Amino acid sequence: MSSRSSCKLSLLKRRTFASTTRRQLTPLALPSRWLSDLRSRLGKCIIFGLKPAQVDEAGAILRVLAREWRELLAGSEGFLVGKRRAGLEGHQVVWGEMVSRFLDRESRWIQWEGHVNNTRYIRYAESGRVIWVQKYAKYHDPAHRKEWEDLCTSRGDGMILRSIKTDFKFPMSWPDRISVYHKLHSPPSSAVDSFTLEVLILSERHQRAVARCVEDIVVYNYQRGRKTSLQPFMLKQFGQTWRAQEEAKMANSAKASELVERVRCLEKISWDREGAVEDTGRS
Repeated sequence: MSSRSSCKLSLLKRRTFASTTRRQLTPLALPSRWLSDLRSRLGKCIIFGLKPAQVDEAGAILRVLAREWRELLAGSEGFLVGKRRAGLEGHQVVWGEMVSRFLDRESRWIQWEGHVNNTRYIRYAESGRVIWVQKYAKYHDPAHRKEWEDLCTSRGDGMILRSIKTDFKFPMSWPDRISVYHKLHSPPSSAVDSFTLEVLILSERHQRAVARCVEDIVVYNYQRGRKTSLQPFMLKQFGQTWRAQEEAKMANSAKASELVERVRCLEKISWDREGAVEDTGRS
């Protein structure tokens, strides 16, 4: 059976891929703008002309993209999203966080241009990290609530930011909202006194990464005045987090790959087939 026939059969039998019949797909290496590209590709199929069953399939894909875009973008990289994991989610960007300039063109009119000050992204990352740690105290390890909360203070063992590297992806402007996610860069170890976190800052308006950071965190004992190893309660929770990250990466990468394949099926049975003729709406 040809791939085009397989696509047709799939669409006629069901509107969405049921989990019981979902094929095991090898996760694809996704480009940075794959989500917006996928929407554009679906739009091309719809504009070209689809049959009712194919329209239903396109609608089902778009609903998944609309509901699960955070999981698909962040989760496919191993970032854990949701209330219990996010550092910041849906955080409002305010006008005063922007830098601006005025352009005087031929002294006839003035245009205002602005974008969020680059230094704000470091603040977003740091604020997100503190909330990320506090959620261990609240949701994941309440038995060590005080110890987790103390990590954000100088009362005992605390976190010190040794260095941060930030890559800016595009100039975000107001109005917008951001979500900030942290993930462990590597499995935890009791033999070290530091750990590395990767940070993803998403623009909700554009539904893409606006900045990425790498934070080098040192665990420091303020009472003794020196660095200290990760405590057992931290190692246990970070170990569970690492495993959850890997599971999220596999599950969401597979889901993203499946969506890409479903869109490709629609392309093969609409505009990207031999003898395809665009539906112009004429009877």
